[in-house]
Amino acid sequence: MHSIWEQRSFLARPDLAVVGAGLVGLFAALHAKRLHPGWKVVVLERGPHPSGASVRNAGFACFGSPSELLADIADEGEAAALHRVEERWKGLLELRAELGDAAIGFEPSGGHEIYGVNDPLYNQVAEGFDRLNVLLADITGPGTYRWLPGGPARFGLARTAHLVRTDLEGPVDTGRLMRSLLAKVSEAGVDVHFGQDVQRMENAAEGVDLVLADGTALRTRQVLVATNGYVRQLLPDLDIEPARGQVLLTEPVPGLKLKGTFHAHEGYFYFRDYEGRVLLGGGRHLDRAVERTWKDGNTPLIMEALENLLRATILPDQNVAIAHHWSGVMGFRTQGKEPLVARVAPNVVVAAGLSGMGVAIGVRVARRAVRLIRE
Repeated sequence: MHSIWEQRSFLARPDLAVVGAGLVGLFAALHAKRLHPGWKVVVLERGPHPSGASVRNAGFACFGSPSELLADIADEGEAAALHRVEERWKGLLELRAELGDAAIGFEPSGGHEIYGVNDPLYNQVAEGFDRLNVLLADITGPGTYRWLPGGPARFGLARTAHLVRTDLEGPVDTGRLMRSLLAKVSEAGVDVHFGQDVQRMENAAEGVDLVLADGTALRTRQVLVATNGYVRQLLPDLDIEPARGQVLLTEPVPGLKLKGTFHAHEGYFYFRDYEGRVLLGGGRHLDRAVERTWKDGNTPLIMEALENLLRATILPDQNVAIAHHWSGVMGFRTQGKEPLVARVAPNVVVAAGLSGMGVAIGVRVARRAVRLIRE
């Protein structure tokens, strides 16, 4: 027997239930509430806090390294590749405007890509470098990338012959970002419920029943599934694969020269400074089959590769201990890099498959998904 206050304020049937409290899920709830102030909007998250790639990434505010962008142009053509860069760039600007640089810990310390001695990737980038800057001028402005002579020594890097820099990228503090976003969502009147593990969805009269792990069900008028790399656990027929990213963090490094965000080996490795430490991740290309998983964890093969890069290139001749390591699960389309934003059932919309670019495009993917929600 519930009171009228419980029924109206806590137990009323939602107009929209968002599954997943990551960047896309929370921004979708926020956009929906702004668009429909009278709606009851709830977010269901199975973890005790946001627990997907949105809080397990390396904290990069980036739109793509030169080698990645040139490869995309070669594979897909200029129009498709540049459209994706534009979405990433606009998304970063919107994210920073929405939450504020201080609240998300954004540091305009620059983004970089490094190339080793006799690295064939350098020749490919050098050949297309000027053309790439011309193509990007209408999106990010003239001279987006520049070669940085003496850059490797400036940052204390060894085995590095060339370094490219853009002033437009930098690191963010993922934890602060998500706390800031959660506060804004709550202030807007969205209810976020943690420890709510949605196991399956069932069609119901005038809506959808979300069946939870404890056997209870929440009936909602519409659902937006925003679980990214985990989306096939609810919608197994979608063309999205999980991709685990492994990360490590060192102990504090005295006199650390590293500053900004860095990519190497076509972006498969990435590293940055964090509070006087080195944060380093990637390497999934070394064992794609094993890393195509929903399981958290670290593997000897990839941890060894990360430590080798750390000790040979990032901190040469320094015996710095590893303080912490973790992993996060991203979502990638099986074909191409375009996120999946679609209605997959009469009352179900999905937004997933962000290809490791959730920080950059999450806010815009969420807005696209909300446009598909019925009035």
